[in-house]
Amino acid sequence: MIDLSAILASPLVEGFDRRVDRLADGLRGSETADRVMYGISEAANHSILWHSINAVDALVGGPAHRRPALRRSIILATEQALVNGAVKAVFRRDRPTPAMESPHRLRKPRTSSFPSGHASAGACAATLLSEDLGMAPLWWATAAVVSWSRVHVAVHHGSDIVGGLIVGRALGVAASRVWPDSRRPAGPVDPSDRSSGVPSQGFYR
Repeated sequence: MIDLSAILASPLVEGFDRRVDRLADGLRGSETADRVMYGISEAANHSILWHSINAVDALVGGPAHRRPALRRSIILATEQALVNGAVKAVFRRDRPTPAMESPHRLRKPRTSSFPSGHASAGACAATLLSEDLGMAPLWWATAAVVSWSRVHVAVHHGSDIVGGLIVGRALGVAASRVWPDSRRPAGPVDPSDRSSGVPSQGFYR
């Protein structure tokens, strides 16, 4: 059995974390970067950012989008309960020690550092949003910025982010298979086949 806790404490992972942290140091202390990164980090607490996107989609997209939006939020809430509960309890990894005081308001998490809940939520949400609405680059870019913000504000190691993205992606894919969108037909869809009920250039692919 692989001892993941030992891997996290290995020189290879610790070296990776140090390099990521030095990279983050390049923008820490910049007033603009700090405001943006702290703001994004706080906005993504409890997956509020992603639930807000789902809410906007439900309102703007009309009745056809309400059920898929609710489905995404339920899956995301379940994913976060699992990651921040059972998964984090397995590792109990210490958070990074900040070199300076936080320049802006920041909620201090008390759970294990590994994996990053913000990163896992971002990957899970990006997976589901990409399947439902398309525009995958937008959702994954947003997830990447949210994930990086946690390194910038010094509450996560770089390897926490990598682990979170992997876990979130895996759970998002699994959830899509266990609870598929009822409007999406099984198997590949020919975009030119308008009889499938799936818009050729619309939200559902």
